[in-house]
Amino acid sequence: MEWRTLTLDDWKPVSRPVALVAMAFYLLFLLYAARNRSGFLFLDNANLMIHEAGHPLFGILGGGAETGFGHTLMILGGTLLELIVPLACAAYFFFRRESTGTACCAFWFFENFLYIGTYMADARASALLLVGSGDSDWEVLFTRWNLMLRDTQIAHITRTLGWLGMLACIFWFAWRAFPLKQFITLQIPTAR
Repeated sequence: MEWRTLTLDDWKPVSRPVALVAMAFYLLFLLYAARNRSGFLFLDNANLMIHEAGHPLFGILGGGAETGFGHTLMILGGTLLELIVPLACAAYFFFRRESTGTACCAFWFFENFLYIGTYMADARASALLLVGSGDSDWEVLFTRWNLMLRDTQIAHITRTLGWLGMLACIFWFAWRAFPLKQFITLQIPTAR
């Protein structure tokens, strides 16, 4: 089997209508997310299903332990799978050299940080409605790691990383979809 060599210049082209629709979606989503005060965005419904599937999956990988590392892995597994799925999708499109899919999945990856941050910030307050009964994942983890008093600071950093990552994805996609060489033509005088 022959391995394909990747270069930074062999991305598939993005049609202008697709690029414009994608940019409009990204900008409207950022506006929606910035105005949302609940901390739960419409994409988080899908993210929640992936999150909940991560608990038993990582519980199996952790050996089904009731204590120790296996138990920690099971609790953390929801958040891990919530990040692994869009990252794996982004990697898939990256290796296919499709900038629209790569940007969309990377944007989705960073969007997850917004609600993860909201969930982290709720560790002490316990005001969010939970799918299951009992303590929230981050309440258990922050208590175990002796970080409970830092829950809001960690949450703020997490949300900031999410915003910065989403903005970076938009700028990267715009750079790929609208290359400057289309807008700038250099006239270099030739010597006679």
